[in-house]
Amino acid sequence: MTTTLITGANKGLGAETARRLIEAGHTVYAGARDAHRGREAAARLGARFVQLDVTDEDSVKAAAEFVRADAGRLDVLVNNAGIVGAGKIGRVGDVTGADMMTTYDTNVFGVVRVTHAFLPLLEASDVPVVVNVGSGLGSLAVTTDPSRIESQVTVLDYNSSKTALVMVTSQYAKAYPDMRFNAVDPGYTATDLNGHQGTQTVEEGAESIVRMATIGADGPTGGYFDHTGPAAW
Repeated sequence: MTTTLITGANKGLGAETARRLIEAGHTVYAGARDAHRGREAAARLGARFVQLDVTDEDSVKAAAEFVRADAGRLDVLVNNAGIVGAGKIGRVGDVTGADMMTTYDTNVFGVVRVTHAFLPLLEASDVPVVVNVGSGLGSLAVTTDPSRIESQVTVLDYNSSKTALVMVTSQYAKAYPDMRFNAVDPGYTATDLNGHQGTQTVEEGAESIVRMATIGADGPTGGYFDHTGPAAW
């Protein structure tokens, strides 16, 4: 049985990814900051709830201990939890250091906290896989391509946090060659993060996440992917 943890799994892409992986036979631990919403979502999905706030070191450590005691290992980690940030679209000069710290605390440092805490459990797996959920808004290639809608969105904190996430992924992949570390761009998906303005459904958006969460030991590592395959960064 494949054991999987998904952060931010109570709604949106996290919940849809959980649903798809459970359907594929995974035992899924649905991580959520809000206990009430997390338990409701886990019950609805058939997942196991674990309270997990990626910005809180003690919460992350407690979640890792819970999974260790319950399963003894982790096969797949999906770092999905993220925030939109200060929301100062087109107002780069208004973004403060505090704004950047808040956004990075979830979107970058949170991924490092969770990955660091769960590395011993991943090392106990025969085929450990980590998927970091990024965004096309973090792609230098995409955001400078005038044919792409992402090139019209200027956001200092969120966009740069997703750029940093790709490099974080790359460095883990180099350091842990026996694990599969990849970042994915789900595409412009209708979720709470964008006020449900995205042009894709969560089913479509989860496609790249699920695909990379189900690769084998011979799968790619250190890459950046969208629903079509390897993506420009």
